[in-house]
Parts: sequence; structure tokens; C-alpha cells
Amino acid sequence: MFKCSEKERKKICSTVLREKRMKASVKRPPTPDPEFERDREPTLKEIVNIRLTESGERERLQELLRERLIECGWKDEMKALCREFARKKGSNNVTVDELVAVITPKGRASVPDSVKAEMLQRIQKFLTPTAL
Repeated sequence: MFKCSEKERKKICSTVLREKRMKASVKRPPTPDPEFERDREPTLKEIVNIRLTESGERERLQELLRERLIECGWKDEMKALCREFARKKGSNNVTVDELVAVITPKGRASVPDSVKAEMLQRIQKFLTPTAL
């Protein structure tokens, strides 16, 4: 599928497994069997994610995204939606899981296209010289 040395493949697979274990939560299914995972090739998404993380570019992109979302008022809009939801339901009756389930789709849909385009451009710029 992807051309990687055996050493790179093992490193990527172990990183993917470590990330999957770290993401465990109450609502997520159990982590797949490592023996099964070891034999499969990493996906393009996993390879890109690992390279972004290892280079430090992921953190830089996250910080840029935070800045852009604050600048455009998205963060304040999400705060207002959270407060409104808590007010309607009663602040003592709201769980974090409920809040996340309600607000996440609205938040993703309301990210300005200009911010999405800038982030995509930065990721493409990072990947161009790397050539997977």
C-alpha cells in the first residue's frame, strides 16, 4: 500500500496503538487486539497524523486554529450555545457528555470556511515536501 521500511512500519504501528490506547473512554469500544493490528499496514491518515505529531507541526496548527477561532468569534458563539443549553435543561441536570453531543455538530458546522481553507492549505504545504 505505502512504501515504508520495516523499521518505519513498526514505529508507525506502535505509535498508532499507543494513540488508540490513550483515547480510551467510557463510550469508546475496547482497543483492538495488538496482534491483529501489528499485521496491518498503517492508513494514509495515520501516517500523516504521526508525521504531523513528530515534527511538532500538529501543535503549531492547533494553536493557529485556536487563534483563528477566537478572532472570528467562534469560541464566544460556542460558549453562548453551551450556556443556553445549560439554562434550558437546568445547570444541575446537564452532563459533559450531553453537552458535547449537542454542541459538537453545531460547532463543526459553524467553523468559517476561510479558517478551514487556511488550515487545509497549511497541512498541504507541510505534506508537499515530505512526499508520503
